[in-house]
Amino acid sequence: MSQISAHHAVARRVGDTAVLDSRPAGEPRGTALLVPGYTGSKEDFADLLDPLSARGFRVVAMDQPGQYESAGPDDVTAYTTDWMGSVIREVARTLGPVHLLGHSYGGLTGRAAVIAEPALFRSLTLLASGPARPDGARTAQIDVLESVHASGGMDAVFDQLERLAMADPAWQSRPRELRDFARRRFVASSWAGLRGMGHGLVTEPDRVDELRATGVRLLVAYGEHDDAWSPAAQAAMAERLGARNEMIAGAIHSPAIEATEATVKLLDDFWSPA
Repeated sequence: MSQISAHHAVARRVGDTAVLDSRPAGEPRGTALLVPGYTGSKEDFADLLDPLSARGFRVVAMDQPGQYESAGPDDVTAYTTDWMGSVIREVARTLGPVHLLGHSYGGLTGRAAVIAEPALFRSLTLLASGPARPDGARTAQIDVLESVHASGGMDAVFDQLERLAMADPAWQSRPRELRDFARRRFVASSWAGLRGMGHGLVTEPDRVDELRATGVRLLVAYGEHDDAWSPAAQAAMAERLGARNEMIAGAIHSPAIEATEATVKLLDDFWSPA
């Protein structure tokens, strides 16, 4: 299962935002909007689209501004979580009240959207996301990108990140077509966006109290081996939020790919009552 898994979603645009739109056969039980993390894209949810549609949900996965097929500003300072949240709100407004899911950095921009305009959202799922900047080692990669880009552009930055990832057996086992997609997506993304979102990721303040005050239904879900925000940190955040707290067995930082069936069942259960 991966970002290149086959699905029946339709690629379209909502303004400047590229989305994959998957509709059920009948009247939807609800609509979900899925927001990817740093260096990600809508394709990170490829494995969820058909299964959730089969359960009756309309599912729309989006690129954030500057990611892959969605244009973003050239100004690095534009990529604040509040501004990114405003783009999420623009997409949500075209869909009606949505179940919002934010993965990783998408959880930070997603909560900014909910804090700004709670009425647009039936619920928020924070998937492998945390209360503030990550507490794992992943952010160390951000520091090396600027000098690499200056010498070789986005291809050079991708090569550097790939070298860092080669120690991971899961990366080594990726098929060539998936690695080709990862390069194509990365090189197509905005350098300003990469820098701006990276800055936002490592400087994000704790906004847990603001989110709880919205009254929106909340789910905190994470892999049992998450290496960006620790499971303990995410469980503590869930308690502070008064949110449902779910650990997904066998997953690391990408449960949609690493534990697809469990993630689908959890989302179906969480979205169904409301």
